[in-house]
Amino acid sequence: MSEILILYYSQSGHVRDMAEHIARGVESVVDCSAKLRTVPAISTVCEATEDSIPKQGHLYVNSDDLKQCDGLVLGSPTRFGNMAAPLKYFIDQTSDIWLSGSLIGKPAAVFTSTGSLHGGQESTLLSMMLPLMHHGMLIMGLPYSETALMATTDGGTPYGASHLAGNNNDRPLSDNEAQLCHALGQRIASTTKMISL
Repeated sequence: MSEILILYYSQSGHVRDMAEHIARGVESVVDCSAKLRTVPAISTVCEATEDSIPKQGHLYVNSDDLKQCDGLVLGSPTRFGNMAAPLKYFIDQTSDIWLSGSLIGKPAAVFTSTGSLHGGQESTLLSMMLPLMHHGMLIMGLPYSETALMATTDGGTPYGASHLAGNNNDRPLSDNEAQLCHALGQRIASTTKMISL
């Protein structure tokens, strides 16, 4: 059984919704399972601690989740064209995983949500790819054989799945966006399965 870790940070719930669609895509592939994990919010003024288990939603990630995964999908809302600080904070603490080389050669993909159409979706996706490349992961995107990629008028890029949440964060995932999330999950699961043969 190949296990794909879907690791994300979500403030308004859109990235979490995307993660769950990606998980369904992963689990549509025989002998593949999805593990959903999130990261805690961080304080802007000091080191703050969270309970080890969130009050609701998916569990917080730990380093063993990363070490043991067969593939990784990373998601974050856009923050000025970059990943959100809580996700970056977690990634910045993965030097031990980098030293062990436990992510080398494993497939990885990324996804994001923005408030505006030109709010930095692609630069955010690229910013999440950089540490994954340093970890030696195999970066995957969405090919244009996914017809929703050509038809979408909201989210969706060849760099990874994306969502347009709107200025008030009130737009649910469109059919195209949900379809591309599902496709990304299927793609990484199928590739992970092929690599592990």
